[in-house]
Amino acid sequence: MHTFHIPVMGLGFTIDTPIKVAPYGISSVISIVDDSLIERMREFYSGKLGIPYLEISDKEKDYRAERITSYLNMVDEIVRKKFTELKESINHTGEEMHKYFEMLPEVSELKQKFNELVSKGEVYKNDLVNWVHDNINPGSIDVNIMTKLDSVSFFNKEKLPSEYNDAHAALRGFALSKLSSSLVLSAGINPSLYTYIESFEDFYPDVNNQLKKKLILKVSDFRSAMIQGKFLAKKGLWVSEYRIESGLNCGGHAFATDGFLMGPILEEFKNKREELIETTFKIFSDSLNRKNRHCPSSPLNMRITAQGGVGTSSEHEFLLDYYGLDSVGWGTPFLLVPEVVNIDNHTMEQLKDAKEDDLYLSKISPLGVPFNSLRDNSQDLEKQELIEKGRPGSSCPKKYLTFNTEYTEEPICTASRQYQHLKIKELDEQNLDESSYKTAFNKIVDKACICVGLSNPALHVNNLDFRGRSKGVSVCPGPNMAYFDKTLSLKEMIDHIYGRINVIRNADRPHMFIKELKLYISYLKSSIDDCGTSISDKQDKYFNSFKSNLNEGIEYYKNLIDSLKNKYSHFKEDFNSELERLKDELAQLLVCEENSQVK
Repeated sequence: MHTFHIPVMGLGFTIDTPIKVAPYGISSVISIVDDSLIERMREFYSGKLGIPYLEISDKEKDYRAERITSYLNMVDEIVRKKFTELKESINHTGEEMHKYFEMLPEVSELKQKFNELVSKGEVYKNDLVNWVHDNINPGSIDVNIMTKLDSVSFFNKEKLPSEYNDAHAALRGFALSKLSSSLVLSAGINPSLYTYIESFEDFYPDVNNQLKKKLILKVSDFRSAMIQGKFLAKKGLWVSEYRIESGLNCGGHAFATDGFLMGPILEEFKNKREELIETTFKIFSDSLNRKNRHCPSSPLNMRITAQGGVGTSSEHEFLLDYYGLDSVGWGTPFLLVPEVVNIDNHTMEQLKDAKEDDLYLSKISPLGVPFNSLRDNSQDLEKQELIEKGRPGSSCPKKYLTFNTEYTEEPICTASRQYQHLKIKELDEQNLDESSYKTAFNKIVDKACICVGLSNPALHVNNLDFRGRSKGVSVCPGPNMAYFDKTLSLKEMIDHIYGRINVIRNADRPHMFIKELKLYISYLKSSIDDCGTSISDKQDKYFNSFKSNLNEGIEYYKNLIDSLKNKYSHFKEDFNSELERLKDELAQLLVCEENSQVK
């Protein structure tokens, strides 16, 4: 139906997005990390819609999985009801039904058929009604699990088995729900979690070769896709979609590649798509046969999609046409669409006013992974106030990022007050000079409680009680936010995606491939600068390899531009001139092998 999807954004921003967009045939993704927020939202919607509600207490042993299952079942029920009402609207005003079809792309066969039937008038009303009921579907209610967020769980101070770990419990919550949708696995392979998927019947094909629950892998390159796809295939599990995400030109955590750029990565998927299908299907079939399970005679459907930095209809169309993608993810721009996401007014105004320098790759995440952030967001301002009061760190009410055992037997979070107090105490005993002390101190207190900050938007928008905790909002837009500057309706955003209107006023916005290249050059420069005045042989080798990969990417883009037909000639000249300029800039980043000094 649609050629775009809405990826997961933070914890609270898209926690109920499917309720808002799935009835219109639009697929989106819910984060199922924060079960406490999920329970709050289930209570909220139950009260709002008159749905019976019975609290699932965190005193229950398997409360996390049960909360997730109950919430997803409720979201499914709400979406089904709203979708039924939308279809029935054709018997009355038809306003919602027309909105459904108006938002589809012009090339949609569904849209063309609908318009054809409408044009025939009232005489064919029954034909139209029957056709609508038989041919349209809601969007998918997909869920996301960051595989690394798999902290050990305790019950009555006793460590629980691995199936109660955070990611394992979230998986179980989805697997036991009524949903027929997809699980998006991000942040790399987790062997224990992937093995646990085998336990659930819904992930295996039925006698009609249908999967009730599908797997989507978010990957950075073809090699990662092949490794993970084969790992899962050996367990009789089929990957229905590989979702390629830019390493740096994205929102949230940034998992940078070693200088491998989006264009060449997409080209490899384009050229090796059949190899990926055939290789994994052979392993998949062998595994199902060993398990005496039903085995399809031919490969199941496998989609290739991408996301990260797309911002114009021409980029969207190019990704679909040239690389043969099945869908393109639009995330960051939807932060300016309050019909779709939960976002408070203060953060909305900050995002609308944000320029390139306001959006930066921070080190605030306790995961230790670079994190796209907005300068002076309200959560960071609250963090600074606590530092100035001499009480840095968070009370850590959610404990989803508790991985550090430097000072404690039970893992704690590096953004917590407990950890930062202990770390600063150790720092105080080192008798460092003022400058060195300040650098080390700032590094400690820079970590932010993103668990709370990323969930708070849902509480703000729905007027829910903060229960005495921080009200600050962490927001993690991609660099693409700098080129969008106004609040949009859902229809306006979709019209922009499909080229019916243009909502970008900034004529200086670079092409998404050029922007990513700029980000990687900046990332390389920053990484070199972080090494100080000397670089080890290992670092020297890494930086030169990184630089070589970027140069290969530049050559790929030059050849790509030369090969394109007149259809894409409108961006050729600017694209080529920017490539030359960035190639010269990259050449200035020299790592001298003889004396290991950076020039």
